Amino acid sequence: MDILWFAIMYDWPVLTPIIFCSVLCLAVMIERYWFFRKNRVNTAEFIHTLQRELDNGLDHAKVAAEKQKGILGELAAEGIVIVGKHPERFEPMFDVTTSLAMRELDRNLAVLGTIATVSPYLGLFGTVVRILLTFGELANTDGAGGNVGKVMFGIGSALVATAAGLGVAITAVALNNYFRTLVEKFAGDFEVLKLVLLSVVGGGSQRAQRAAQAAAPYARRPIDPRIQQ
Repeated sequence: MDILWFAIMYDWPVLTPIIFCSVLCLAVMIERYWFFRKNRVNTAEFIHTLQRELDNGLDHAKVAAEKQKGILGELAAEGIVIVGKHPERFEPMFDVTTSLAMRELDRNLAVLGTIATVSPYLGLFGTVVRILLTFGELANTDGAGGNVGKVMFGIGSALVATAAGLGVAITAVALNNYFRTLVEKFAGDFEVLKLVLLSVVGGGSQRAQRAAQAAAPYARRPIDPRIQQ
């Protein structure tokens, strides 16, 4: 504890950036945790419900999607609107909507990646600075060793900055990996949702093609002149 107090008293200029990174890391962790908690959903149950409602019509499916809170429900409702209004352009328009949703999921995660990269270097910088200062003090001490205790505390406190930087970096890496895993899970849910809606678009176009093929022979059949009379 004495070494830690010594580091805080004398090395605070080099410890301040590390403390700032730790506070920023904590803020991102809280914000992302509540975001993903708010958007958490039982994907399998929601997809089954959506498929069942799609059989009853797009209006029923849109109501079911709007009842589902979170980003997945919003994306499903938007996708159903696209199916109803622009079925021929569904895939590119839905991809744009998905890309915007992915940006929301990735928000602030780059901050964690930056903290994980920078924090060890900040700690190493603080250690080098303290060692240089300690060597300077050691060179100025006399043979009686009046400042030996202070010099020894300086050598010990030189590693405090490195330990702090590594601790912040390890925490940031762990949080970044965890949240990235959640983002990948949502990306997989979006792909499943896209396949469900594509099946509706594809089914509708196939029914239209079959109807056109069935009507084609009658459309090409010549009209009997007697009928016109």
